[in-house]
Amino acid sequence: MNYDPDRHHRRAIRLKDYDYSQNGAYFVTICVHERRCLFGGIDQGEMRLDPPGLMVMNVWHELNGRFPGVKTDAFVVMPNHIHGIIWLVGAPSWVPSIMT
Repeated sequence: MNYDPDRHHRRAIRLKDYDYSQNGAYFVTICVHERRCLFGGIDQGEMRLDPPGLMVMNVWHELNGRFPGVKTDAFVVMPNHIHGIIWLVGAPSWVPSIMT
């Protein structure tokens, strides 16, 4: 099924008065522009990463070392999007400006 912006309406699921800069676990989904399958494909029921998918996976695993107060948890690369859980733990004051 192709994405149709006239049919597929996304609602904001953010809590209105929640402070997203506070410590805790955050579920993140990032989609490729126009939902193009740039990260790889499914072959015999398994995800096969293309070079861009490998790059995304490597960057995810480097986040812990690059950003103090950020810890990564479960993560998966799909053909046209990624899902992951990021924990903010003792996050410095600059994190909210780039994470929200």
